[in-house]
Amino acid sequence: MKPRSACIALAIAAAVATMVPAGPAAATDPVDSAKTPAAKHGASKDHSTKDHASTDHSSMDHSSMDHSSMDHSSTDHSSMDHSSMDHSSMDHSSMDHSSMDHASMDHASMDHSSMDHSSMDHSSMDHASMDHASHGSPAGPVMPPVSDADRAAAFPDLGGMRMSDHMDDDPVLAYLAFDRLEWQDADGGASAWAAKAWIGRSFDRVWLRSEGERSGGRLEDAQVELLWGHAVHPWWDLMVGVRHDFKPGASRDWLAFGVQGLAPYKFETQATAYVGNGGRLAATLEAEYELLLTNRLILQPLVEAKLYSRTDRARGTGSGLDTLEAGLRLRYEIRREIAPYVGVAWHRRYGTGADLARGHGEPVEDTRLVAGIRFWF
Repeated sequence: MKPRSACIALAIAAAVATMVPAGPAAATDPVDSAKTPAAKHGASKDHSTKDHASTDHSSMDHSSMDHSSMDHSSTDHSSMDHSSMDHSSMDHSSMDHSSMDHASMDHASMDHSSMDHSSMDHSSMDHASMDHASHGSPAGPVMPPVSDADRAAAFPDLGGMRMSDHMDDDPVLAYLAFDRLEWQDADGGASAWAAKAWIGRSFDRVWLRSEGERSGGRLEDAQVELLWGHAVHPWWDLMVGVRHDFKPGASRDWLAFGVQGLAPYKFETQATAYVGNGGRLAATLEAEYELLLTNRLILQPLVEAKLYSRTDRARGTGSGLDTLEAGLRLRYEIRREIAPYVGVAWHRRYGTGADLARGHGEPVEDTRLVAGIRFWF
């Protein structure tokens, strides 16, 4: 080569060397520098060989990503943490639940309050394989069958004994009661009583009845009756016997017969007729009612009328309606057998009997406050 031509070639080579920048890849990676541009482009675009397991998706913004065109069929959901995912904005209508494994899902920690069950297809659910026992529904009580021992305990063998062999079907009973034993507000003080007693069985009884009054320290009126009573109806007894009057005047005896019992509307009624010597006739009618204000507080009204066929001046009684008495007593039953009471009693004479009372200086009409006690045993 000629010296002139060699100098020109060296100058061109130096100029080219100064134009190309020096880099570490170009200087140290002879393999990479040997690749063609086409090979380098293909390597930078192929994501199939990229390892996404090491990719940190927590910092990625998925809100702008289009998931509708993504292929989720190859996605492994078993390793995904659904607890931190917001399902409220997800469209579940297009999800295929038939391929989901519900056995491994933790339903206890799932929030079902925001789930829309109205659009779920329950027809394809297999309820036969569902375990309902875990919901804690209590089982109903199971009654054991009745055994022979249970029957023997409920119906013991009495060894042939019968109740009628050791008890009387209709025993003899007795009863005594003071319906009225009271103090009366009268001049000089007064007291009165009304008592009855019986002994016998259910259909036949012997009765003893008595009533009277004391005033000013002396006996003003007293009588006693001895009667035999026979039940002719569940509520009525037929009475037959005798009556003896002690006061007023001379004593007098009467033959007595009548009825007593419970009239309609629960009025205790007593009607007795008397036949005396000389063809004298008399009658007494009495009715009383018990009004229960409470189980222990009882209001008892009473009305009694006395009639005579003849006037008896010695005894101070007149013909016709001679006396009418009425009372209203309020008692409190401390026990059924004993009850104190307070009340008011009214007394009135009529006809010839009123005239005889005026002649003896006695009042024709009188009203008194009363207080007493009622007891029986």
